[in-house]
Amino acid sequence: MVQRNPNMAKLRAGYLFPEIGRRRRAVVEQNPDAKIISLGIGDTTEPLAPNITSGLVKACQGMGSLEGYSGYGAEQGMADLREKIAEVLYGGIVKPEEVYVSDGAKCDTGRLQVLFGKEATVAVQDPSYPVYVDGSVILGQTGGYNEEAGQFDGIEYMRCDASNDFFPDLANLKRTDLIYFCSPNNPTGAVSTKAQLKELIEFAKKNKSILIFDAAYSAYIEDPDLPRSIFEIEGAREVALEINSFSKMAGFTGVRLGWTVVPQELQFEDG
Repeated sequence: MVQRNPNMAKLRAGYLFPEIGRRRRAVVEQNPDAKIISLGIGDTTEPLAPNITSGLVKACQGMGSLEGYSGYGAEQGMADLREKIAEVLYGGIVKPEEVYVSDGAKCDTGRLQVLFGKEATVAVQDPSYPVYVDGSVILGQTGGYNEEAGQFDGIEYMRCDASNDFFPDLANLKRTDLIYFCSPNNPTGAVSTKAQLKELIEFAKKNKSILIFDAAYSAYIEDPDLPRSIFEIEGAREVALEINSFSKMAGFTGVRLGWTVVPQELQFEDG
């Protein structure tokens, strides 16, 4: 028989959000009149906007005609969409050719691990989105699960809570190849300031690390003084890439559409 990837056995009971969903359903069954505030997966609750659904219908119907049919799309995503992402969402601080359109931020987060391999070392915020850790475990970048600590060996956990204003103590953080950072953070909601992100960029530069910046919740930032993109910070283009999604800003959790920005200045050690 074919053997499974041994790293899969390191994972705990399973992906966190299905477990939260099971527990939520159990509570609802026992308390059918209770109003449940779910702190599980960040799903949407409202329907798509009419202009979005009408556009989807038009595109689908077009596939049934010779004039509207198209086969495989561009490997990097539709050029006009990449141009609009760069222009409208980033105000021109990134280039269309640096935008890679995908089927969602979660998928990009997992696939990026393959680019770096199992020898890459990883740092994550604590608490953080579980995909960062799970993807690292599956690829073999970690040791086993430490029951006493409640963490995986081989991962640097950056404590981010009220005691440190939800920003890690970088002075005492070990050097890693990859740093996962989410702002606004999932699950705490904390938003890092420009000064804090500048500190993070300088830390990555000093240690020759790559910062994987998750900006999936950036659309919720209303304060103009708080950065929505890591590329608003000087020096970020040399050490960071950014993942984002239409899931939160447009309710696309069921549609699946996201993107990753990889600036041209960001390079592997060998080019």
